Formats: sequence, C-alpha cells, structure tokens
Amino acid sequence: MDEKIKTLEEKLALARLGGGEKRITAQHNKKKLTARERILYLLDNGSFEEIGALVTHRTKDFGMENQKFYGDGVVTGYGTIDSRLVYVFAQDFTVFGGSLSETHAEKICKIMDMAVNVGAPLIGLNDSGGARIQEGVRSLGGYADIFYRNVQSSGVIPQISAIMGPCAGGAVYSPAMTDFTLMVEETSYMFVTGPNVVKTVTNEEVTSEELGGASAHSTKSGVAHVTSINDVACLDDVKRLLSYLPQNHLEKTKPLDYTIEEEVRDELDNILPSNSNQPYDMHQVINGIIDKDSFFEIHKNYAENIIVGFARLGGKSIGIVANQPMFLAGVLGVKSSKKAARFVRFCDCFNIPLLVLEDVPGFLPGTDQEWEGIIVHGAKLLYAFSEATVPRVTVITRKAYGGAYDVMNSKHIGADMNFAWPSAEIAVMGAKGAAEIIFKRDIKAAKDPEAMWKQKEAEYAELFANPYSAAERGFIDEVILPKDTRRKLLKAFSMLEDKKVDGPKRKHGNIPL
Repeated sequence: MDEKIKTLEEKLALARLGGGEKRITAQHNKKKLTARERILYLLDNGSFEEIGALVTHRTKDFGMENQKFYGDGVVTGYGTIDSRLVYVFAQDFTVFGGSLSETHAEKICKIMDMAVNVGAPLIGLNDSGGARIQEGVRSLGGYADIFYRNVQSSGVIPQISAIMGPCAGGAVYSPAMTDFTLMVEETSYMFVTGPNVVKTVTNEEVTSEELGGASAHSTKSGVAHVTSINDVACLDDVKRLLSYLPQNHLEKTKPLDYTIEEEVRDELDNILPSNSNQPYDMHQVINGIIDKDSFFEIHKNYAENIIVGFARLGGKSIGIVANQPMFLAGVLGVKSSKKAARFVRFCDCFNIPLLVLEDVPGFLPGTDQEWEGIIVHGAKLLYAFSEATVPRVTVITRKAYGGAYDVMNSKHIGADMNFAWPSAEIAVMGAKGAAEIIFKRDIKAAKDPEAMWKQKEAEYAELFANPYSAAERGFIDEVILPKDTRRKLLKAFSMLEDKKVDGPKRKHGNIPL
C-alpha cells in the first residue's frame, strides 16, 4: 500500500509541475503567473478542489505518444470566492503552449456542465496558443463542444473570461460568448487572424499588441469589458465583478449590510451648469447617488458617450446606464447603443435592477452613423429595455430629446418609475432647432430675423423645455429635487423588489442583431 501511495503522490507532484521548472520560469519572466498560481490567488485559501489532474492526451501521431503531461494543459476544478461556489479552468501555457486538445476540451466541458447543473458561476482563465495542430479535427471539435456549452449556459449562470496570454483563431469565440471579457495589458491579446496573416492578405504591418491587445479591444472594438495592469489586478477585478452578480438566473445578488438613514445628498444640487449646453461629468451624479466607492464601470474606455456599470444602492446590487455629456454631448451612437444594450440584457438575465440616468440630446447624426446602421443598433437598445422585466427606474437630469427619450427607458417602453429633475427638458428637439422649423415664416418675415428667432426659441422653451408637460400626462411620475434622488431611488427599488412579469408565450424574440 505504501508503494501505491507513493506512486499517486509522484503523479500528483508531476501534475502540479505542469510543463516543468524551466517553462514555469519562462512564464514568470514574461511577468505572468502559472495556471495554478492564478487559481490559488483567485479562490479562497484552501478551497480549490481539482478535477482531472491525471488526464493525458490520446494522440499517437507526430511522436506525441512520447510527450505526455498530466493535466494536458488545463487545470480544472471548483472552489469558493468569498465563500461562494464557483467553477474554474485555467489553461497552462507551460504544457504545449496551453494548446487545446480533445482531452483538454473534455476537461473544460465537464466543469461547464457541472456549473450549469449546480447553478454556479464559471470562470475561464485563458492562456493558449490555440488548437493543438497535431490532433487536427479532434481539436476543432473540442472547441465546438465548448462553444455549444457557452451558448446553452448563457443567461443561466454568469460566465467570466479572463484573457491572460494569447487567445487566437477559433479560441476567441468562447470568450466572446461569455458575459464579460477581462484582459491583461501588454501580456494578452485576441484576434481571429494574427499579424503574419494580416500582412500576407492586406500588406499591413501590425504587432500583436496593436492588432488585438488589451488597449485595442478596450477602446476600439469593445471586445474587452475591463483591462488590468497585471495578472494579480485582473484576478482582483474578477473577484470584484463577481460580487455584484448572483449565482444563477434563479437567484438575486446577496446584499451587503446597510442601514438606511436620511440619505439626502446636497451635493447633487450643485452639479448641473446654469448653461444647458455646457457639459458636466455624469460620474459626479452617479457617485452622489450610490453607496460610497461602489461603482464598478464596464467598458470604461469604449463608447464613452454612455456609461454602464454596477453599483450598490443601500447595499443592493444595481446596474447603471447613463448618458455622459462630457463626450459627444451624451448622444446615442452605433457603439454606445450596442454597449448599453448588451449590458441591459445581462442585468435582465440575472435579476439585477436597472437605473437609467438620462441626459441625451438625440442620436448622433452623420453619414458614418447612418451607413454603419444606427437604425438597427439604436433599435438594439430600444429592444433590450423593452423586453427587460427587472425593476427599471429612470432619472432625467437634463435633456431628453426626440427618439432618444423613448429609447432611454421611458415610461412608454415599460419603465416602472420615471423621475425628473426640475432642470429636465423633454421635447422632440432643442428649443433653437424647433423654433427655426415651427416659426420659419415668422422669422423670415420679421424685420429682425435674429431677434424673432430668439423670441420664438424662448416661447418654445417655456412650453416644452421642462418636465411639467410630461408630468401632467403621467409620463413622469414625479419631479424631484436633485438632493432627494438617492432617497427616492432607495424607496422605489425597495417597492419594486418583488416585481414579477410574465412575458408573451413564444420561443424567443428576434432582436435586431
């Protein structure tokens, strides 16, 4: 028996060693943690239980039968984060460059199935050179098995992907179908075709970092939701993100302890400029409403004319969608509509209430926007809000013009409570443009057209550039003082906590993709 125990201990020791000390050192020299180091840092101390530590590949071609490593390039198992059960896999770059084989994929699929059956989040730590080419179609089939499970798991359990090294070719589609993708700056990259192929096909000279690094995907493509300066910071961000999410679609996020007091925030009265055309930072409004230091922004550097992220209000998790007047006056465009729609749909999947802070002058005009499909992309956000059944509350701080008023969680598309500050302007368009159209003849016939234009602009503004016309019709539930916003929201979300909506009986809708 002692000999058998010794044999087991030796095999487990080899599994823990991955590709060996030399390759572990090479990983460290790249300022990267190993797969096991990442898991042990991510999970609560002593909670990790490994599954499949002694799995090896089955390939006998190209001399592969002489190159076998326990675990076959991926560490899989389960553990806890802040005492919450999670399932995790971490690709091991020290073993065949973390390449995906048939058995590598089987290990990942096994824990994906367990995560869905138990109802717990799945976290993938990606660091792989791609498909193991020695296995041919078996490797490709392994990817497809994972992709299928990503889709079947979508909206059932939270899926989080951390890109902590290379992720190229077909491998990129699994993270793309998960809920959130985090990337490490300067050591991770994602692309379908690499720099060499790009050069061959298009003659463009581009580096891996320029083509698919964290900066490119967090600012240009929107593929990366969050970027981090190193592995440790990335894993900390995964933990923080998870804290705002429930275990699965049948549960709600566990609230933090919080004692509600007076909750009046006087600083909110002093944020808006006296000139309605002057920008201000919507982050000031957000921070004036939420629990202190609780905002976790998603897609921070992408489509900055809209802000999305998680926060806590009275200790409870909420999702925030807010126009940002500091960028393009807060208009809705192609990218901002897609960004917000995706976030709204995620929150609705996992029972996270939505708060919308609105200051939107309309949709971004221009040939680029029209030719890129602003009609379809704007409709995505409209569709996302319209189908969301979680508690939905809107606060109009200033402008709510045109179709963008409808889209930004208006009463007409199912919002539960709609508040407005006294500074709110709810109209088809701004007073200046409206006056020019409505009173075109009067302005043209006047002795002083400029003075007449200003007079008519003032008339229109008095009629419509306020929240009271909408309040009279019940489109606004209450006009509130800015300083009372937090107090009103705490009561509104508390009142809506047990909201239940039965949607239409259908297989699923057809969102304009």
